[in-house]
Amino acid sequence: MITNLPPLVVMGVSGCGKSTVGALLGERLGLPFFDGDDFHPPANKAKMASGTPLNDEDRAPWLAEIGAALATPSDGGGTRIIACSALKRSYRDLLRSYAPDLVFIHLAGEAATISGRISGRAHEYMPSSLLASQLATLEPLGTDEAHVPVNILGDPGLLVDVIVRELELS
Repeated sequence: MITNLPPLVVMGVSGCGKSTVGALLGERLGLPFFDGDDFHPPANKAKMASGTPLNDEDRAPWLAEIGAALATPSDGGGTRIIACSALKRSYRDLLRSYAPDLVFIHLAGEAATISGRISGRAHEYMPSSLLASQLATLEPLGTDEAHVPVNILGDPGLLVDVIVRELELS
């Protein structure tokens, strides 16, 4: 069993499996999991539901809420896992300003694979039309950013196995 884990953010574009993998990872590690979607204010959800991508100004308060939750859990607990797209370096920098030891679990895959997943699901406010804007916004993680890259092909349980092995090695 891994002990003393830093906060973890399961990141990637919409449809890559953040919520599914994050929840399974939380179960495996015995850590609380939170979906970043739950931190969005109603205005952000309405904007996305209308097919309009969020801009940096829209995302800043949302990212600050997530950062605060990573740094100072309101339930008094320790390490937690939060799903958050964290598409830009500046967004990840903001999250790290709250939790400097944060590790990103980057779920990545081909656009066609992700598009197929999105078309086969119903989401409260994230239409498939926004995938292109998310892919265009996504900035690769730098070598100085603590992260575990994970290809989304495969069963979510197997992806969690890969993540746990990588976390054990770090």
